[in-house]
Amino acid sequence: MSSKATAQPLSLKIASGAFLAFWCVLAAFPIFWIAVMSVKSPRDAFAASAWDVITGPVTQAAGNGLSVLDIVIGLAFLVYAVRWAFTGLPKLIAHLSPPAWIVLGWLVGAAVYAVVFVLLFFGLLPIILGAVNAIAGPLGTPILGLTTEHYVAVWGENAFYENFINSMIVTAGVVTVSLTVGTLAGYGLARSGSNLAFWLLILALIFRALPHSVLVAGYLPWFINSAEILRPIFGELSPTLYGQPWAVIAVLVAINQPFTIWMLRSFFQNIPSELDEAARVDGCSHFQAFRRVIMPVMWPGVITTGLFSFLLGYNDFLVTSLLLDAQNQTMVPAIAGYFNRETTTTDQVEAVAAAVSITAPLFLLVMVFQRQIVSGLTAGAVKG
Repeated sequence: MSSKATAQPLSLKIASGAFLAFWCVLAAFPIFWIAVMSVKSPRDAFAASAWDVITGPVTQAAGNGLSVLDIVIGLAFLVYAVRWAFTGLPKLIAHLSPPAWIVLGWLVGAAVYAVVFVLLFFGLLPIILGAVNAIAGPLGTPILGLTTEHYVAVWGENAFYENFINSMIVTAGVVTVSLTVGTLAGYGLARSGSNLAFWLLILALIFRALPHSVLVAGYLPWFINSAEILRPIFGELSPTLYGQPWAVIAVLVAINQPFTIWMLRSFFQNIPSELDEAARVDGCSHFQAFRRVIMPVMWPGVITTGLFSFLLGYNDFLVTSLLLDAQNQTMVPAIAGYFNRETTTTDQVEAVAAAVSITAPLFLLVMVFQRQIVSGLTAGAVKG
């Protein structure tokens, strides 16, 4: 069939392109707008004029702003940092990480990259630009109001870093347990041809469809009374699970596990069983074949599934707000608490700054793992 016969008409190309552009603007606008609000004074952030919100005249009048040099050099630094995250960082991680530890290498590499970026962009670059602006004349005069005082207040005065640490504990626990159990169960179900495996998957799907509130209501009495239940075993040292991150991890794993099993099973089905047989012929046991032969091929699927597990634990509100006390609260319920209480406009802008802060790890995660995510989604969508 000729390429002309399958080519899209010009009207369809224009319509699809316009719809895609409109969707991108519609989806990106809220993130852009709260990011702009978070770096303005309260009067500018809630100004009636959209232009005043963007330019920040009150913020600029207070001596907080960006010059032409700040904008040009800052954008150049951001472009280079993003490009290097997509090109240089994967090569460096692949060069320094042993094949058996590639996932750990990615995690360490992403964490180091994030720390170095924050130190350079928010620590060293402002010092350099301040010295350059002092001798640059008109090019060093602020033209756009901007302040980071709300981020300083959120992470310093309000100790938002404690909520960040709690989120990381919950998310790491959910991802670790979900992937460990999911890979083993998904591999076993993919290689099993029995009817029992089919019905286990159906039961897992039904369990996944249950509302989260149902699972929380079932676990809640046990967590609240856990000290009394465990007293015959641990005596006076019996722990109380309610209010602890481990309780949230258990519930979120129960919610997430059916999804990870289904998804990883589909990835394992795309791997020919002849690889298992060849490994067994070479003297490997079932587990050795799984660990040394199958898992190296499965990393894109594991990373893709891990991303969805990460998003579940990172963005959850219902489970974390019901099972965690104020001292162990994660970021999403903590931000909701900002908006729910009676606050001043300054507190509201700080809440917006906190909301912007929690998007940064998500962007970093997608940037670093974008190749594996695309490869994993492609492998899961096409039968080999």
